[in-house]
Amino acid sequence: MRNNLSQLISLSKIEEKLYRPADAYELSRVTRMEHVKTTIVETPQEGIAAVAARIAKLINRREANGQKTVLSLASGRSMRDLFAELVRLHKEEGLSFKNVVVFGSYEFYPLADLSLGSMAQIQSQLLDQVDILPENVHTFPGDLPRETVFTFCEEYEKAIVEAGGIDLQVLGIGQWGNIAVNEPGTQANSSTRLVIMDGNSRVDAKSLFGNTSQVPTCAITLGIDTILQAKEVILLAFGQHKAGIVKQAIEEVANAACPASYLQLHKNASFVIDLDAAGKLTRINHPWKVTNCEWTDQLVRRAVVWLCEETKKPILKLTNKDYNDYGLSELITKYESAYNCNIKVFNDLQHTITGWPGGKPNADDTNRPERANPFPKDIVIFSPHPDDDVISMGGTFQRLIKQGHNVHVAYETSGCIAVCDEEVVRFMDFMKGYKQMLIPGDEVIEKKYDEYMNFFKNEKVGDNDTREILNLKALIRRGEATAACRYMGLPTDHIHFLNLPFYETGTIKKGPLSQADVDIVKALLEEVKPQQIFAAGDLADPHGTHRVCLDAVLAALDELKHTAAWDEWLKDCRIWMYRGAWMEWELDLVEMAVPMSPEELRSKRNAILRHASQMESAPFLGDDERLFWQRAEDRNHDTAKMYSDLGLAEYEAIEAFVQYHIL
Repeated sequence: MRNNLSQLISLSKIEEKLYRPADAYELSRVTRMEHVKTTIVETPQEGIAAVAARIAKLINRREANGQKTVLSLASGRSMRDLFAELVRLHKEEGLSFKNVVVFGSYEFYPLADLSLGSMAQIQSQLLDQVDILPENVHTFPGDLPRETVFTFCEEYEKAIVEAGGIDLQVLGIGQWGNIAVNEPGTQANSSTRLVIMDGNSRVDAKSLFGNTSQVPTCAITLGIDTILQAKEVILLAFGQHKAGIVKQAIEEVANAACPASYLQLHKNASFVIDLDAAGKLTRINHPWKVTNCEWTDQLVRRAVVWLCEETKKPILKLTNKDYNDYGLSELITKYESAYNCNIKVFNDLQHTITGWPGGKPNADDTNRPERANPFPKDIVIFSPHPDDDVISMGGTFQRLIKQGHNVHVAYETSGCIAVCDEEVVRFMDFMKGYKQMLIPGDEVIEKKYDEYMNFFKNEKVGDNDTREILNLKALIRRGEATAACRYMGLPTDHIHFLNLPFYETGTIKKGPLSQADVDIVKALLEEVKPQQIFAAGDLADPHGTHRVCLDAVLAALDELKHTAAWDEWLKDCRIWMYRGAWMEWELDLVEMAVPMSPEELRSKRNAILRHASQMESAPFLGDDERLFWQRAEDRNHDTAKMYSDLGLAEYEAIEAFVQYHIL
């Protein structure tokens, strides 16, 4: 089973010279916009392996010289993978930590449960699995008396100095540029201290505590000045969701609004990022600004769309002067005139628009994103959670049904952990009342009601729901999904609840994708034999449920391509990826754009509203105050406006898709 095929998806062809320059001259050209040393790797695994090797080399070199190695470590997703690689080096290659001293970079405060803290993560993921001496581990106790925190911070700084200073500081970066818990507004001269965490940082930490309300309000953190005193600093950043803040930290002048940018002031600091996290750096996103380009059709489209944004002009009004003034004279040379280039890109984008996402029967499909035949098509829509289908592609979903296709929806996970306790109580109230209507005096429901209420009353931070309560929450999500599908006009026998095992841990932390997950997906595909598949292709979070669900689909297809299914149906199946509730595909990537009328958009909203448990009370709404239907509508409106601003037809809203080609 190949369980990481999503990492092999390359939506944009990036010239190797842009991230792996052949010589110092080319390096200086492509990095001219960057203010700190930046290493771009193709995959997170490559970056993790490289940093772990650097740490191992440092430890071994200093041990050979009779010296200790002082590390300062943070926790987080990237760190977890790094720790796993260090543990592997310890167990398989003999890397010893006996001469290593570790200082934690921060700790949440106050901690009612110390097992949920940052240092607890470092301890369980790394320190407990290597031969480090307990006396060489320093951290901030999350249960310190408040009146002793200031003194402890001073002593912590002294302990670092007495240890010889930090040899290597390893950091991640938060969504708003925070390093450790130095948030926007932090000054460069800040020292180790107690800070109040703002809402954004608490959202970042919610995965440890269940929901944002359970995250401690404060933290004890190393200051910027303390970090900058380390002999070497490495910052890790992986995934598309980090691209924006990585660009800000690397290319903008160091400032308090982005604390990670202060690393530009360190003579031996470096960023290690993957291509996804590098996606907004100038050399990756707008390479024409720093070097000569290999002009693919996609890059030409990106450049022209960018030029339209810069000049505030539609495509067909761009002139030779516009191209020359904005550094795109190469395109004039390539196409001989602005007119030729404009027409090429205009037609390219025009051909992405279709009102027939399943293909228009008896029509010339030469310039259509989907083929006309066969018609009708057997279609499977994969939805990671029981609402992603209508949130992300509700208009297309309904259009496919109305146009006569045989549509199936597969909900890959139960979504049970995303239901708050109050929803369970509400449904239990209903069941108790209904039971009394039918069988007065029966106490079965009453006893269960009291049992659940007692559980919720005594529930502590970090406690997991019982399997019975999780099943009830799953039942709530299932009922909502069924109601939404029924509203869309989908027969209930075309609704499939897969309940993939990787998700059913009962906790926020999920299990790894397994063959059992893939087999469930394969069974459905072999049953339906679709000519068209829609799947969530949001690659922004390399560790999220959406990506794991995509990997399950891709692994199933990968295994099926080696069977009779390939000739029977799979080789003629097209796979379309939709994105999530927050963002749409960039216009240079879009291969199918499905417009919606105002009535269709309202219908999509109504389908989303069937998922009542995911409105205001949902545990994982994130930092965006808009509800899911609002986010979806704003995104669809924005996509339509982008097409309109480029001089194409003006629509109320648009859903966009990118095609996946089986590897």
